Amino acid sequence: MPPTRPTGHPFATRSEVIARHGMAATSQPLATQVALDLLKAGGSAVDAAIGANALLGLVEPTGCGLGGDLFAIVWDPEQREPVGLNASGRSPRALTLEELTGRGLRSIPPHGPLPVSVPGCVDGWTMLHGRFGRLSLREVLAPAIGYAREGAPISEVIAHHWARDVRALGDQAGFLEVFAPGGRAPEKGELFANPRLAATLEAIAEGGREAFYAGERARAMADHVRAQGGFLAYEDLAEHRGEWVAPLSVDYRGHTVWELPPNGQGLAALEMLRLLEGFDLAGMGFGSADYAHLLVETKKLAFEDRARYYADPTFAEVPVEELLSKQYADSRRDLIDLRRALSHAPAGDPLRIPRAVDEGDTVYLTVADGEGSLVSLIQSNFRGMGSGVTPADLGFVLQDRGQLFALEPGHPNVYAPGKRPFHTIMPGFVSVGDAPLLSFGVMGGALQPPGQVQILVNTIDFGMNVQEAGDAPRIVHVGSSQPTGERMTDGGGVFVEPGYGPRPVLQELRSRGHRLLARTGELGGYQGIRWDPEHGVFLGASESRKDGQAAGY
Repeated sequence: MPPTRPTGHPFATRSEVIARHGMAATSQPLATQVALDLLKAGGSAVDAAIGANALLGLVEPTGCGLGGDLFAIVWDPEQREPVGLNASGRSPRALTLEELTGRGLRSIPPHGPLPVSVPGCVDGWTMLHGRFGRLSLREVLAPAIGYAREGAPISEVIAHHWARDVRALGDQAGFLEVFAPGGRAPEKGELFANPRLAATLEAIAEGGREAFYAGERARAMADHVRAQGGFLAYEDLAEHRGEWVAPLSVDYRGHTVWELPPNGQGLAALEMLRLLEGFDLAGMGFGSADYAHLLVETKKLAFEDRARYYADPTFAEVPVEELLSKQYADSRRDLIDLRRALSHAPAGDPLRIPRAVDEGDTVYLTVADGEGSLVSLIQSNFRGMGSGVTPADLGFVLQDRGQLFALEPGHPNVYAPGKRPFHTIMPGFVSVGDAPLLSFGVMGGALQPPGQVQILVNTIDFGMNVQEAGDAPRIVHVGSSQPTGERMTDGGGVFVEPGYGPRPVLQELRSRGHRLLARTGELGGYQGIRWDPEHGVFLGASESRKDGQAAGY
């Protein structure tokens, strides 16, 4: 099928956005415009990212909000290196593994008070702002406060998910009063206001993190959770602090790919790249059965390690260096049969590999400013609108990230008081030499590692531009072992998004043992900003699977 555009690939895509002074790409156009306004007002990329994230908490609470967690990678143009932030919250100290297993639970439920962990988002904002901000916090949050009071129109994909979440979470105390005024979710194009959220944001603008984690709002959060039978305490909130972390990296065909270390899953994307670099993907070509097969098989292998090892490093020793070694990748690559799909893939034992002598819905947004700073930021409630637990008069829902703990004694990710759960959200970044190249991310739970890998392979191996790389049809494997204890037993299933390849490609994948699925869940969402040093411009992209927009000036 020939392209329907004069340039580009034979799938639906559009031109990149190109600008010189600044660029923003978010999952909702109003948030993108807020980011640009803050850049034009003299704000840094971090200022703009925080302002956009705050607005997304109003117009896209189906993916993010003050009750969720945050991770970020910031390219520091002075140090010419990336800086990582882990702003994920910990489990309540009063809740124990014995309490959970004593209730007969085999897993933590997705809704209600038990999966609630400390929300790390606001602390993350203030850490980022304190280090990289130029405008005052009041200036940064002013646009979101204004929209929360006056109302903002809700876009199409968000409205669809909002209605679904209202049906699922309407029985949680306080939820309908905030998110379903009039007894229903807002429709596409309908204005939605949240004066409770406006008041909370105003308090943060004036008082910083202490206005959220101490005082009356912290007590309101803790009291509401405990009234629903939960365990979150005022002290859990007051003692919470995020953490600056050193990003991990691997070289992939001359590009340095950066991810944050566990308790997140960025390590899985790096493991996949280590495996894939041993194959000539460019020679196979996009849309080929060989490439699709390898993508699925490397994902299976990386996710077995993800299920076995990834956890809060404060509580478990994660063999990061060994998992990313070339020697370990070589040993795991030997498990891949180019003609047959793996039905079961054991986790590896990286500690037995000699070291070389010299050697867990979501919103994603990225912003770049004229001084060369780029922010890759991802923020989430976990499952859509999280736990459904909505503290009285605060205007946001609390996350259900604690559902991702295992309840299996001895597992690295087993539940413990004051522990950070395994996390799916992972910002991505790429540099070449000492210069930034690409700030990007993919939304969608377990889709994120293979989703990011597909963006990178599309760009580096298949020569796609930053927009095409996100619009290209995706391959989604489901059924891998999970950090909560579930095991892959039958190889899982594979969804090949419409338009990936002709019918013979699908027939070839079936012949190799892949069980192709007629449908699957979310296929993610993507934003990216690429720096073009030759022309001195930013190139921005936002894919069409979500409501997002890239724009610059």
